[in-house]
Amino acid sequence: MNQADLVLLRRAKDQIDRDYARPLDVPALARTALMSPSHFSRQFRAAFGESPYQRLMTRRIERAQALLRRGDLSVTEVCVAVGATSLGSFSARFTELVGMSPSAYRARDHSRLAAVPACFAKRLTRPTRAGTEKRGAAAGA
Repeated sequence: MNQADLVLLRRAKDQIDRDYARPLDVPALARTALMSPSHFSRQFRAAFGESPYQRLMTRRIERAQALLRRGDLSVTEVCVAVGATSLGSFSARFTELVGMSPSAYRARDHSRLAAVPACFAKRLTRPTRAGTEKRGAAAGA
């Protein structure tokens, strides 16, 4: 992969990170990267280790975790705020990545993270497909 492709892929990744709450699909992201959708998906995975959809869902779940830690929004309000269109799909993906339901996560005591700067809290609680046990301990289980 050449440097110019990496720049374009980073532009699409930045769009996911910035516009996660808006409807995004692979064809639109591929246009940002000036690639065909299938080539974009392959190149994105090669560059970042996850598909564009996985990155989008991870970003949405990261933001959902932050909103749920605040405790002032319902799970449904958080679902809508992060751009998910189905509460059931959102809850299933959240549970898959975080290791517990959004309601259970919201009900936890997050006071240990209150004194941690947001950038570190985000890193400590970042959802991943592997290692949910480690995250649970870091997030104040």
